[in-house]
Amino acid sequence: MARKSLIQRESKRQKLEQKYHLIRRSSKKEINQVSPLNEKSKIHAKLQSLPRNSAPTRLRRRCVSTGRPRANYRDFELSGHILREMVHACLLPGATTSSW
Repeated sequence: MARKSLIQRESKRQKLEQKYHLIRRSSKKEINQVSPLNEKSKIHAKLQSLPRNSAPTRLRRRCVSTGRPRANYRDFELSGHILREMVHACLLPGATTSSW
């Protein structure tokens, strides 16, 4: 189980990313369309003034049940060991595990 503070920090980052998503996307489109260098630098300064945690690269995919940041499967949004436990308990139909 991940520390609750880390999970809360990640949820704050997700909210910030959603809040500034449109501003960031429109600014990046403007940079590609504008040709003079001084206008590009003004738009770039506007991008730099946004909070760092609003950048989508700061987000980390976490397990829904445990909050584990590593070994996550995108399709299930679960970490590997939780997914394996669910398959062994027959909670995921159609999924099989191999054991040797």
